[in-house]
Amino acid sequence: MKRIFWVLLIVAVGFVFATSPLIKRWAGDYLAPLGTAPQAASVLPLSSKPAAASFKCDGRKYCSQMTSCAEAKSFLQNCPGTEMDGDSDGIPCESQWCK
Repeated sequence: MKRIFWVLLIVAVGFVFATSPLIKRWAGDYLAPLGTAPQAASVLPLSSKPAAASFKCDGRKYCSQMTSCAEAKSFLQNCPGTEMDGDSDGIPCESQWCK
């Protein structure tokens, strides 16, 4: 009985160590406090907004996820994979934010 306990304990510890990098990467991306996101995804602020209003590429890609025209323009110009400019004229979210 003791032998089975130790074998299961060793297997459990091994599993935790084997999966900890995956858990740390997932937790770091999704559970980190605001303002601690990786700096590689930073986007420069638009000239019409104050310097404190910088936007970060955080996976949002639709107009319904934006909060302003400036934010939508910043995402369109700097973040890959956005789907906010249906007519490809360079103006995102024309029916919602950038009228």
